[in-house]
Amino acid sequence: MKIAIIGCGYVGQAIARLWRSSFTVTATTTTITRISQLETVAHRIKILKGTDVAGMRSLLQDQTTVLLSVGARSAEVYEETYLGTAKTLVDALKDSPSVQQVIYTGSYAVYGDQGGAWVDEESAIAPANRNGEILAETEQVLLSASKNTRICIFRLGGIYGPGRELVKIFRRVAGTTRPGNGEDAANWVHLDDIVGAITFAQQHQLQGIYNLVGDVPITTRELLERVCTQNGLPPVTWDPTLPSTRPYNARVSNRKLKAAGYQFIHPEIQETR
Repeated sequence: MKIAIIGCGYVGQAIARLWRSSFTVTATTTTITRISQLETVAHRIKILKGTDVAGMRSLLQDQTTVLLSVGARSAEVYEETYLGTAKTLVDALKDSPSVQQVIYTGSYAVYGDQGGAWVDEESAIAPANRNGEILAETEQVLLSASKNTRICIFRLGGIYGPGRELVKIFRRVAGTTRPGNGEDAANWVHLDDIVGAITFAQQHQLQGIYNLVGDVPITTRELLERVCTQNGLPPVTWDPTLPSTRPYNARVSNRKLKAAGYQFIHPEIQETR
Protein backbone atom coordinates (compact mmCIF):
# COMPACT_ATOMS: atom_id res chain seq x y z
CA MET A 1 0.00 0.00 0.00
CA LYS A 2 1.24 3.47 -0.91
CA ILE A 3 0.40 6.51 1.18
CA ALA A 4 1.02 10.18 0.40
CA ILE A 5 1.25 12.74 3.20
CA ILE A 6 0.64 16.28 1.97
CA GLY A 7 2.12 18.60 4.56
CA CYS A 8 4.55 16.72 6.75
CA GLY A 9 4.83 18.92 9.83
CA TYR A 10 4.25 18.04 13.49
CA VAL A 11 1.34 15.66 12.80
CA GLY A 12 2.49 14.45 9.40
CA GLN A 13 5.92 13.43 10.63
CA ALA A 14 4.45 11.48 13.53
CA ILE A 15 2.18 9.56 11.16
CA ALA A 16 4.98 8.98 8.64
CA ARG A 17 7.22 7.61 11.38
CA LEU A 18 4.53 5.09 12.35
CA TRP A 19 3.45 4.12 8.85
CA ARG A 20 6.94 3.81 7.38
CA SER A 21 7.32 0.23 8.60
CA SER A 22 4.05 -0.93 7.02
CA PHE A 23 3.50 1.21 3.92
CA THR A 24 5.44 3.02 1.22
CA VAL A 25 5.23 6.61 2.42
CA THR A 26 5.73 9.69 0.27
CA ALA A 27 5.92 12.99 2.14
CA THR A 28 5.65 16.43 0.60
CA THR A 29 7.18 19.71 1.66
CA THR A 30 7.44 23.16 0.16
CA THR A 31 10.90 23.70 1.66
CA ILE A 32 13.99 22.13 0.14
CA THR A 33 15.92 22.41 3.40
CA ARG A 34 13.51 19.98 5.09
CA ILE A 35 14.29 17.10 2.73
CA SER A 36 17.03 15.59 4.89
CA GLN A 37 14.79 15.73 7.96
CA LEU A 38 11.87 14.05 6.22
CA GLU A 39 14.10 11.34 4.74
CA THR A 40 14.29 9.86 8.25
CA VAL A 41 10.52 9.26 8.39
CA ALA A 42 9.43 8.68 4.76
CA HIS A 43 10.59 6.61 1.81
CA ARG A 44 10.16 9.35 -0.79
CA ILE A 45 10.17 13.13 -0.51
CA LYS A 46 8.52 15.40 -3.03
CA ILE A 47 8.77 19.17 -3.22
CA LEU A 48 5.20 20.27 -3.85
CA LYS A 49 3.28 23.50 -3.64
CA GLY A 50 -0.38 22.89 -2.89
CA THR A 51 -1.58 24.75 -5.98
CA ASP A 52 0.68 22.81 -8.39
CA VAL A 53 -1.87 20.78 -10.38
CA ALA A 54 0.66 18.82 -12.43
CA GLY A 55 2.75 18.06 -9.36
CA MET A 56 -0.32 16.90 -7.44
CA ARG A 57 -1.37 14.57 -10.23
CA SER A 58 2.11 13.11 -10.33
CA LEU A 59 2.10 12.62 -6.57
CA LEU A 60 -1.21 10.76 -6.54
CA GLN A 61 -0.30 8.19 -9.17
CA ASP A 62 -0.61 4.68 -7.68
CA GLN A 63 -1.30 6.06 -4.18
CA THR A 64 -3.95 4.31 -2.08
CA THR A 65 -4.41 6.79 0.78
CA VAL A 66 -3.77 10.51 1.03
CA LEU A 67 -3.31 12.35 4.33
CA LEU A 68 -3.84 16.10 3.95
CA SER A 69 -2.24 17.71 6.99
CA VAL A 70 -1.12 21.15 5.93
CA GLY A 71 -0.46 24.18 8.10
CA ALA A 72 -0.27 27.81 7.03
CA ARG A 73 2.94 29.67 7.82
CA SER A 74 1.15 33.02 7.98
CA ALA A 75 -2.26 34.64 7.56
CA GLU A 76 -1.23 35.84 4.10
CA VAL A 77 -1.03 32.28 2.74
CA TYR A 78 -3.87 30.75 4.79
CA GLU A 79 -6.34 30.54 1.91
CA GLU A 80 -3.77 29.24 -0.54
CA THR A 81 -2.49 26.64 1.93
CA TYR A 82 -5.85 25.16 2.89
CA LEU A 83 -8.43 25.97 0.24
CA GLY A 84 -6.00 26.15 -2.66
CA THR A 85 -4.45 22.78 -1.80
CA ALA A 86 -7.87 21.17 -1.36
CA LYS A 87 -9.05 22.40 -4.76
CA THR A 88 -5.87 21.13 -6.41
CA LEU A 89 -6.19 17.77 -4.69
CA VAL A 90 -9.84 17.30 -5.67
CA ASP A 91 -9.04 18.20 -9.26
CA ALA A 92 -6.15 15.71 -9.32
CA LEU A 93 -8.32 12.95 -7.82
CA LYS A 94 -10.33 12.86 -11.05
CA ASP A 95 -7.29 11.32 -12.74
CA SER A 96 -6.19 9.19 -9.78
CA PRO A 97 -8.49 6.15 -9.52
CA SER A 98 -6.08 4.32 -7.23
CA VAL A 99 -6.77 6.72 -4.34
CA GLN A 100 -9.37 5.09 -2.10
CA GLN A 101 -9.37 7.50 0.83
CA VAL A 102 -8.40 11.06 1.73
CA ILE A 103 -7.98 11.93 5.42
CA TYR A 104 -7.89 15.63 6.29
CA THR A 105 -6.91 17.26 9.57
CA GLY A 106 -8.99 20.39 9.95
CA SER A 107 -10.08 22.31 13.03
CA TYR A 108 -13.01 22.71 15.40
CA ALA A 109 -12.62 26.45 14.72
CA VAL A 110 -15.39 26.06 12.13
CA TYR A 111 -17.92 25.95 15.01
CA GLY A 112 -17.03 29.49 16.03
CA ASP A 113 -18.58 31.05 19.12
CA GLN A 114 -21.41 28.84 20.35
CA GLY A 115 -21.60 30.46 23.76
CA GLY A 116 -20.05 27.41 25.39
CA ALA A 117 -22.82 25.07 24.20
CA TRP A 118 -22.13 21.46 23.27
CA VAL A 119 -21.70 20.83 19.55
CA ASP A 120 -21.34 17.69 17.47
CA GLU A 121 -20.84 16.93 13.80
CA GLU A 122 -24.53 17.67 13.07
CA SER A 123 -24.39 21.14 14.64
CA ALA A 124 -24.49 24.18 12.39
CA ILE A 125 -21.08 25.74 11.97
CA ALA A 126 -20.51 29.46 12.47
CA PRO A 127 -16.96 30.50 11.55
CA ALA A 128 -16.01 33.61 13.52
CA ASN A 129 -13.46 35.02 11.06
CA ARG A 130 -12.10 34.63 7.57
CA ASN A 131 -9.70 31.85 8.55
CA GLY A 132 -12.62 29.87 9.96
CA GLU A 133 -14.55 30.46 6.74
CA ILE A 134 -11.59 29.17 4.73
CA LEU A 135 -11.50 26.00 6.84
CA ALA A 136 -15.24 25.50 6.31
CA GLU A 137 -14.88 26.00 2.56
CA THR A 138 -11.97 23.56 2.52
CA GLU A 139 -14.17 20.89 4.08
CA GLN A 140 -16.86 21.41 1.44
CA VAL A 141 -14.38 21.23 -1.42
CA LEU A 142 -13.02 17.93 -0.12
CA LEU A 143 -16.48 16.49 0.49
CA SER A 144 -17.37 17.25 -3.14
CA ALA A 145 -15.07 14.35 -4.07
CA SER A 146 -16.87 11.85 -1.82
CA LYS A 147 -18.82 10.22 -4.66
CA ASN A 148 -15.70 8.42 -5.86
CA THR A 149 -13.33 8.64 -2.89
CA ARG A 150 -13.82 8.13 0.83
CA ILE A 151 -13.31 11.53 2.45
CA CYS A 152 -12.62 11.56 6.20
CA ILE A 153 -12.46 14.96 7.87
CA PHE A 154 -11.16 15.38 11.41
CA ARG A 155 -11.98 18.59 13.25
CA LEU A 156 -9.05 18.80 15.65
CA GLY A 157 -8.87 20.59 18.96
CA GLY A 158 -5.74 22.38 20.08
CA ILE A 159 -2.75 20.10 19.60
CA TYR A 160 -0.32 19.24 22.38
CA GLY A 161 2.24 16.48 22.89
CA PRO A 162 5.99 15.83 22.87
CA GLY A 163 7.79 19.00 21.90
CA ARG A 164 4.54 20.91 22.08
CA GLU A 165 3.80 20.61 25.78
CA LEU A 166 1.11 22.86 27.22
CA VAL A 167 3.65 24.65 29.40
CA LYS A 168 5.61 25.64 26.28
CA ILE A 169 2.44 26.90 24.65
CA PHE A 170 1.27 28.96 27.62
CA ARG A 171 4.45 29.94 29.44
CA ARG A 172 4.40 33.38 27.82
CA VAL A 173 1.01 34.27 29.36
CA ALA A 174 1.99 33.33 32.93
CA GLY A 175 1.71 36.34 35.22
CA THR A 176 -0.28 38.38 32.71
CA THR A 177 -3.83 39.73 32.87
CA ARG A 178 -6.11 38.31 30.21
CA PRO A 179 -9.32 39.87 28.86
CA GLY A 180 -12.62 38.25 29.83
CA ASN A 181 -13.29 35.73 32.59
CA GLY A 182 -11.59 32.66 31.12
CA GLU A 183 -14.80 30.64 31.14
CA ASP A 184 -14.67 29.76 27.43
CA ALA A 185 -14.32 26.06 26.60
CA ALA A 186 -10.86 24.73 25.77
CA ASN A 187 -10.83 21.65 23.52
CA TRP A 188 -7.48 19.89 23.20
CA VAL A 189 -6.19 16.65 21.71
CA HIS A 190 -2.90 14.85 22.31
CA LEU A 191 -0.64 13.98 19.38
CA ASP A 192 -0.93 10.29 20.32
CA ASP A 193 -4.68 10.44 19.71
CA ILE A 194 -4.31 12.30 16.44
CA VAL A 195 -1.97 9.59 15.20
CA GLY A 196 -4.23 6.91 16.69
CA ALA A 197 -7.40 8.30 15.15
CA ILE A 198 -5.85 8.78 11.71
CA THR A 199 -4.55 5.22 11.81
CA PHE A 200 -7.98 3.99 12.94
CA ALA A 201 -9.62 5.92 10.09
CA GLN A 202 -7.26 4.38 7.57
CA GLN A 203 -7.73 0.86 8.90
CA HIS A 204 -11.54 1.12 9.00
CA GLN A 205 -11.90 3.33 5.93
CA LEU A 206 -13.91 5.97 7.76
CA GLN A 207 -15.66 8.66 5.79
CA GLY A 208 -17.50 11.79 6.81
CA ILE A 209 -16.78 14.36 9.52
CA TYR A 210 -15.46 13.47 12.99
CA ASN A 211 -14.54 15.70 15.90
CA LEU A 212 -11.11 14.80 17.26
CA VAL A 213 -10.88 16.24 20.77
CA GLY A 214 -10.52 14.85 24.27
CA ASP A 215 -13.50 13.76 26.36
CA VAL A 216 -13.80 16.65 28.77
CA PRO A 217 -13.37 20.23 27.62
CA ILE A 218 -12.23 22.42 30.51
CA THR A 219 -12.29 26.19 30.66
CA THR A 220 -9.31 28.24 29.62
CA ARG A 221 -9.16 29.56 33.20
CA GLU A 222 -8.90 26.01 34.60
CA LEU A 223 -6.29 25.00 32.08
CA LEU A 224 -4.06 28.00 32.71
CA GLU A 225 -4.39 27.60 36.48
CA ARG A 226 -3.26 23.99 36.12
CA VAL A 227 -0.34 24.86 33.85
CA CYS A 228 0.91 27.63 36.13
CA THR A 229 0.46 25.64 39.35
CA GLN A 230 2.16 22.47 38.10
CA ASN A 231 5.10 24.39 36.68
CA GLY A 232 5.65 26.96 39.43
CA LEU A 233 4.69 29.89 37.23
CA PRO A 234 2.97 33.10 38.35
CA PRO A 235 -0.80 32.83 37.93
CA VAL A 236 -2.86 34.39 35.19
CA THR A 237 -5.41 36.98 36.25
CA TRP A 238 -8.57 37.94 34.36
CA ASP A 239 -10.28 41.25 33.63
CA PRO A 240 -13.98 40.66 32.96
CA THR A 241 -14.45 44.31 32.03
CA LEU A 242 -12.59 43.59 28.80
CA PRO A 243 -14.20 41.44 26.09
CA SER A 244 -12.60 38.06 25.45
CA THR A 245 -10.47 37.92 22.32
CA ARG A 246 -11.09 34.21 21.72
CA PRO A 247 -13.31 33.65 18.65
CA TYR A 248 -14.08 30.03 19.56
CA ASN A 249 -16.27 28.96 22.46
CA ALA A 250 -17.91 25.57 22.13
CA ARG A 251 -17.77 22.32 24.04
CA VAL A 252 -16.99 19.81 21.31
CA SER A 253 -18.30 16.26 21.54
CA ASN A 254 -16.19 13.28 20.39
CA ARG A 255 -19.01 10.73 20.75
CA LYS A 256 -19.24 9.98 17.03
CA LEU A 257 -15.60 8.93 16.81
CA LYS A 258 -15.89 6.79 19.95
CA ALA A 259 -19.10 5.23 18.62
CA ALA A 260 -17.13 4.22 15.51
CA GLY A 261 -14.83 2.25 17.82
CA TYR A 262 -11.89 4.52 18.52
CA GLN A 263 -10.59 4.43 22.11
CA PHE A 264 -8.76 7.54 23.25
CA ILE A 265 -5.27 7.19 24.72
CA HIS A 266 -5.50 10.54 26.51
CA PRO A 267 -9.22 11.26 27.03
CA GLU A 268 -8.39 13.96 29.58
CA ILE A 269 -5.49 16.35 30.07
CA GLN A 270 -3.42 14.87 32.91
CA GLU A 271 -0.02 16.52 32.78
CA THR A 272 0.79 20.04 31.64
CA ARG A 273 4.55 19.89 32.05
